[in-house]
Amino acid sequence: MRMITFFVVGLTVHVVFFISIFDIYFTSPLVHGMTPQATPLVPPASRLVLLVADGLRADSFYTLLQNGSSRAPNLRKVIEERGTWGVSHTHVPTETRPGHVALIAGFYEDVSAVAKGWKENPVEFDSVFNESRHSWCWGSPDILPMFSKGASGDHMYTHTYPAGEEDFASTDASRLDTWVFNQVKSFFESAKSNSSLKASLLEDRNVFFLHLLGIDTNGHAHRPMSQEYLDNIALVDTGVAEMVSIIEEFFDNDGRTAYVFTSDHGMTNWGSHGAGHPSETLTPLVAWGAGVNSAHKVTEPQPYDDGYLQEWNLEHIRRVDVNQADIAPLMASLIGVPFPLNSVGVLPLLYLNNSDQFKAESMYTNAVEILEQFKVKMTQKTETTLSFLFTPYQPLTESKQAEMTHKARILIQLEKYGDAISLCQSLISRSLEGLVYYHTYDRFFLGCSVVFGFVGWTSYVVLVILKTHASLDRHPSLLRQTPSHSLARLCMCVTVGITVFLLIQRSPVTYYIYCLLPVPVWYSVLKESGTLTDLIRSAPSLPLWKCFCYFVLVAFGIELLVVSFFHRAMLTVGLASFSLWPFVSGLFGRAKFRSLSWSLGCLCLAAFPLMPVVGREPNIHLVTCAGLLTLFTSACYLWSSRHRTPLHLSDRPQFVTQMLLVAVCAYVPSLTHSSLQQKQGLPLLNQIISWTTLASSLLVPLLSSTRIFHRLLSIFLSLTATYLLLSTGSEALFPPVLSWLMFVWINIEQEALLAQGVSGRQELSTIDFSANIDITKMRQLKLDDIRRSYFFVFFIITAFFGTGNIASINSFDPASVYCFLTVFNPFIMGGLMMWKVIIPFIIVMCTFETIQVATQLSSRSLFLIVLVISDLMALHFFFLVQDYGSWLDIGTSISHYVIVMSMTIFLMLLSVVTHTFTSKRLLLWRRPKMHFP
Repeated sequence: MRMITFFVVGLTVHVVFFISIFDIYFTSPLVHGMTPQATPLVPPASRLVLLVADGLRADSFYTLLQNGSSRAPNLRKVIEERGTWGVSHTHVPTETRPGHVALIAGFYEDVSAVAKGWKENPVEFDSVFNESRHSWCWGSPDILPMFSKGASGDHMYTHTYPAGEEDFASTDASRLDTWVFNQVKSFFESAKSNSSLKASLLEDRNVFFLHLLGIDTNGHAHRPMSQEYLDNIALVDTGVAEMVSIIEEFFDNDGRTAYVFTSDHGMTNWGSHGAGHPSETLTPLVAWGAGVNSAHKVTEPQPYDDGYLQEWNLEHIRRVDVNQADIAPLMASLIGVPFPLNSVGVLPLLYLNNSDQFKAESMYTNAVEILEQFKVKMTQKTETTLSFLFTPYQPLTESKQAEMTHKARILIQLEKYGDAISLCQSLISRSLEGLVYYHTYDRFFLGCSVVFGFVGWTSYVVLVILKTHASLDRHPSLLRQTPSHSLARLCMCVTVGITVFLLIQRSPVTYYIYCLLPVPVWYSVLKESGTLTDLIRSAPSLPLWKCFCYFVLVAFGIELLVVSFFHRAMLTVGLASFSLWPFVSGLFGRAKFRSLSWSLGCLCLAAFPLMPVVGREPNIHLVTCAGLLTLFTSACYLWSSRHRTPLHLSDRPQFVTQMLLVAVCAYVPSLTHSSLQQKQGLPLLNQIISWTTLASSLLVPLLSSTRIFHRLLSIFLSLTATYLLLSTGSEALFPPVLSWLMFVWINIEQEALLAQGVSGRQELSTIDFSANIDITKMRQLKLDDIRRSYFFVFFIITAFFGTGNIASINSFDPASVYCFLTVFNPFIMGGLMMWKVIIPFIIVMCTFETIQVATQLSSRSLFLIVLVISDLMALHFFFLVQDYGSWLDIGTSISHYVIVMSMTIFLMLLSVVTHTFTSKRLLLWRRPKMHFP
């Protein structure tokens, strides 16, 4: 198979395996076709006011000041006198969009939806707003359109401020909340003189939604412990009190307004969110007004052992915790609208101040609404599964559904409301478990197909390595081996059988891909069976003991890398072990200085995984130091190599310019940080320098000489300049230290090659990336090449996790992008942060490209070994994916698989890009021919 064909096939196979995880674990749980369910009794409230303080932590809201007063005195008074309070437990990812979907639609949005869009509905879903008669919303342009776009009819009215107002460098982000309060005030003032608007407002089943983003913005910009964040809480409290007064006055204090105050997510101490830390998942919930219980005094200990009741001085008032999705059915029950069709929330009865009959009817409605989803899901699965293969969910068969709903209705008629509520809660519990059962019904079948294909692909790559890149004794009769016709016929029969089976079951198109892909893969494996015969024939001449040792070491090394995804300190252990390699292998006797440099470089790099991932305070001085270190190491190299590889006259201005740019980029973060601290905003000049540096970072190296170390130095200076602009502290030192170690690695690999007795070594300083490689000088693979490939994979993982855990959303500090922009834009910010992750990646890839050239190996041979190691890791993580435990555990296990699979696919693509990056030269003008000594 030609290299380009192999590359395309390999890329396709890995893309399929990558996408499979979303079909297996991340398909949307939403179903459609249910009948809306509403409580038949008169609701206690005619209207609902929902106030969401974006990014408000529970402890920041409930904790008293040192003098015993509250920073939110008005809402504290509501808690103590006329409302019910608790903690709303959010789910990962603790982001704005999923949080609001849970609050207003009652379900936890899956990643398949989050990944498809930020501001609009990627999937259709029902919400409390959609079920209301009218909904008026004020707030962020990132959130409000999400619910209005999918709403049926024209009963939703949104009022948003310009997106540019969401500026982390703003002098006062609390003005976003002030804008909302002023708009609501003006709205009710204008309604007094607008008869049609007033008539709409006086109708029932209305919803008013106030999205307050100031707290979240101040938390990102100044951290949650800052005075700006805490003062914003006080401003919101005052604003809420004013809104309540205005609304009550407008409706003549009719006692028909219900209020719900909560948050979509919390925030870590370092100003980020997205993961499952308690500071992110615990949010306040306060409800009061029509239909809501007043404060309930308690004297006995409450069933919460988290210590917060004492810390917040609220142990004397009943606390009622809920899951975030439970708030949607609560709001629907209060104003009498149908429960959102896709809601999985359970009505928190302790918040309701109503008759037992109303509570029982509401809980029955809640149960039937969730049961409707279960029925649709069960019907879908029944229709697409052969009857003799279908296994129904036994705790809730059709007969049991009818029995439980009928019994609940009889109990309500007999006024046995307590028993009816208990039965409905049991029905809800079974329905939710049944939804999960049918949602994951095909998971085992699809998982087996993917694993079978995975094992087949890895086996095929190993056989290709043995056949084309290893010195095996070839059996003459096997050299002209042709594939057996019976094997081809067997594979065709299997393909037809699988296709017919999937057609009968009316399976989705992707199922055909996952089930049929292993067939050609295993056909290719069986077709190469002659290679196994060659291996067996060559066994007596192979150093079996050495092969076994290498196998054990690589197996241990792969396990070390897998564990490093959970414990970054394992990377430190690995790097410390690497530092001993020259002494164990005997290279120290041949090259003492390079061996010591290697050991010192490994130990310096080993310090980074031990540094905290998140919660680091910005230290701009370290960014400046990183810039100086970059300049110092670059100058040292140019000075030491001035005789061996002198710079051409035309290259000198470029390197001088690049070093000056590094000096500027080392200073820009300091200027930006100072300007933002003084609340003067992001200086325009800093922004221009930052974007110009980023835009030119991939072009400038192409102007330099293609001599190995000249091109690598140009790449290093260009990428480091950008990395400095994206740094806020110690991570800025990572690229210089990594690059130093990579430089030593290139040199010491040459010594290792000599130690193996490989002749014809070319002096490194004379190697040119763009020179045509002499195929006749390419050598076969040796056992030591497995070690080289493993080093590469290890350094790639270190580049990923060396300065943070990219599997955790909250490890990203928004301050990293403040040199480029401060106005909230999730896609640009996310893109810049990903580029920051990729920069060390490119440095390692360029080094590996250099080692392939320097050690006289074809790029394909080493890359195939890397592919096997990466695929073994991916297969390992596939088995570690779990669908039980906490949401964070499930999400983390899936993200690890996605990262490894992305890395494998990215390596394939980046290998092509890196080859271009190192070997191609961009000539802006004609230069005289260069003659190297």
